Amino acid sequence: MSDRISCALLFPGQGSQEKGMGRAIAEADAQAMDLWKKAERISGHDLRAIYWEGEEADMADTRTLQPALTVVNLSVYLGLAGYISPLAAAGHSLGEFAALAAAKALSVDDVLELVAVRGRLMAEAGDGTGAMAALLKVDRTGAEEMVALARDKTGLELRVANYNTPAQFVISGKREAVEAASALAKERKARAVPLAVSGAFHSPLMAEAAAEFARALGKASINDPAFPVVMNATAAPARTGAEIREAMGRQMTSSVLWIDSVEAMWEIGARRFVECGPKGVLTRMLPAILGEREAASGFYADPEAMAALTAEVA
Repeated sequence: MSDRISCALLFPGQGSQEKGMGRAIAEADAQAMDLWKKAERISGHDLRAIYWEGEEADMADTRTLQPALTVVNLSVYLGLAGYISPLAAAGHSLGEFAALAAAKALSVDDVLELVAVRGRLMAEAGDGTGAMAALLKVDRTGAEEMVALARDKTGLELRVANYNTPAQFVISGKREAVEAASALAKERKARAVPLAVSGAFHSPLMAEAAAEFARALGKASINDPAFPVVMNATAAPARTGAEIREAMGRQMTSSVLWIDSVEAMWEIGARRFVECGPKGVLTRMLPAILGEREAASGFYADPEAMAALTAEVA
């Protein structure tokens, strides 16, 4: 066997779910099936029935989606772990928890406990006054300018919640402020797409939920990671448990600095990116972030790609 493949790991968040996700892996791998059973015990939900046999509408409930998607992310990673040598990892929003489990900063049990709590808190946080929208066909300066103008006009909370690619952003805040920014986007020939969410995630409007989540996080043991984890809130590689705890305490109210996180992994030396999840959402963002830099490549670890990767080191 040749040396393991050096890569950076990417773990997706909500929006990557699909019917039947993780089923083929679980039915072929007892370790993956055990993850589903453990997540069901912890969350109190019949996750396999929902995501393997249920309807699309049921799969969007964040209470069940967060533990289920985390299981899928980890199942894909565990199938690859023997063939790769991670330089770093990052997870988009919810995906950050799977990244921390892969790096052994958090135990799998603690991760499943935390995402079950996080899913419940986020479901309960919506009071009808918050909203989110995707901004497309606009650059970073333009997105931030529209947010500032809408915030000044309405006097209400609004921020860029997700910096996904140099032309794709998500804004989050009070509904009237989101609508004002969306109107500005239309005036400037950009696009604003309302998102079907229950609250203004990754904004200060999540402060109450974040405070309760912090209590759950305080009970978890956080170790120094086996490899750096680039954190959403800082876009910096965390190398100690203390750094991780500080960044995770801010995750629910801070922006997801995904563009900068990918850039940080590039600076560490990552040239191959492997996405561990049910779809290739983050892989498709890579060209927009990294452009045509020499030797940059990424792929979504579907069964065919996994077979090709493992064949490289056979």
